[in-house]
This record gives sequence, C-alpha cells and structure tokens, in this order.
Amino acid sequence: MKSKYVPDLTRQMALCEANYARLSKLLPDIDGCQQRDFIVDVAERQSKVSISVQERFKFTSTLLIVQQFLTAGDSTDLHRWLSPQLVVRLYHDARMAEVISPTRGSQLLGKYRYPNKSMYQVDEKIQLNDYLAQWLSHCLTHGYQSQEILTKRLSAHE
Repeated sequence: MKSKYVPDLTRQMALCEANYARLSKLLPDIDGCQQRDFIVDVAERQSKVSISVQERFKFTSTLLIVQQFLTAGDSTDLHRWLSPQLVVRLYHDARMAEVISPTRGSQLLGKYRYPNKSMYQVDEKIQLNDYLAQWLSHCLTHGYQSQEILTKRLSAHE
C-alpha cells in the first residue's frame, strides 16, 4: 500500500528562506523597484527573465516572474507556451518567498489528491518552490541585468 504524502514543512521553510535571500540579491532595492529584467543564457539561447512587483504592502510583496526567449526567427506562439511564469509572495517579516501560483490563477494548496482536475502532483507546491530556487540560482550565476533597463534608469536620474 502506498504511504500517504506528508509535506516536509522544515524543508519547505528552508527553501522559502533561501529563495527570499536569492531574490534579495537580485532585487536589493525592492522597496523602490517596480521591475528588473535579466538576460540569461540557456542552452545556446538567450532569454529575458522579468521580475515585476505586482503588489506591495508593509509586510508582503507579490512578484510576477516571467521568462521569455529572445531568439529571433522562432515561432512566438511556441515561445508563449514555453515561457514559464510564477507568482511569488514575499513575506518580509519572516524573510521568506514562496510560489503561490504557477500562473495568475488561484493560489496553490499545500498538497493535492491525485489525480485531480488540474493534474497537479501531490507535492506540486514544493516542486514549484524547488524550480524557483533553481531558476533564481541560474539568474544569479549566469544572468546579467538588461542594458535597456540600466539605460532607462540612468537617463531618469539625469
């Protein structure tokens, strides 16, 4: 008999704390920043990772993180299907960041019965937070801030 899935809350919290630290490195000025774009090399292609603030409150912020491929000549319809996006909630007082939705849809549950209507895995939430950790680590090690954004910032201060 298959054992019942029990979420590992210690692992989940550690992962959320590490994701908050990674996002703090990518967005050190989150209080005044609305969006930051990074160019990332992915398997001989370039993509743009955009991190935009959707909501900002005293103790929480909500971010939308979207990856778009920049290779010219490819089908934009294909890229739309292959462009991952995550809605991430930052808890500033707890210094944690967790994926709350893989799209702009409803918030994820802690665990799911399987099978289910959305075909989520039983541990969908932890898998998406793991994915966010890998994505942010890749941005930190292989990404650089978009020159277009830097130019806009510099011209705004002149």
